[in-house]
Amino acid sequence: MNRGLSRRLGMLLLGLLAGCGESALPPPINGEVAPMFHAEKLSGGQLNVPADFAGKVVAIRFWADWCPYCRKEMADLQPVYARLRGRGLEILAVNVAQDRDTASKFVAPLNITYPVLLDPDGATARAYGVQALPLTWLVDRKGVVRGKIVGEATPEIFERKAMELLDAN
Repeated sequence: MNRGLSRRLGMLLLGLLAGCGESALPPPINGEVAPMFHAEKLSGGQLNVPADFAGKVVAIRFWADWCPYCRKEMADLQPVYARLRGRGLEILAVNVAQDRDTASKFVAPLNITYPVLLDPDGATARAYGVQALPLTWLVDRKGVVRGKIVGEATPEIFERKAMELLDAN
């Protein structure tokens, strides 16, 4: 599929995810417990979020291969993750409504070590009110939503926000 068509289909998909009807959910609210979800890791196995990350600060990043900012941002966050993982930071890269092969081809050259999760039907994206990509939700060590980053975050902004949560707990 050519890149332009893929991008148009992706925008249509996000429109459907954010559309009206019973599938539309309000986004998480700061100070409330993060929506729980189960996801398959690209590398295999399942994760339960946020339960499997109790005691850690979690950045839940939503992305797709057609997103013009996602590739650079995902690669740029790897050094931050490497530095702060030992302090309790976890980054979860949630692929929105794409198949395993598409997600795998996208992340392979990035050499990221944080988990990539699959959201093949977009249910997790809906639960988190995703209407544009990239979007990152920040969750504290107790599983409570503490903010979000809409659009591409520089490594400096991402690290500053992560450090605020790491130092707070």
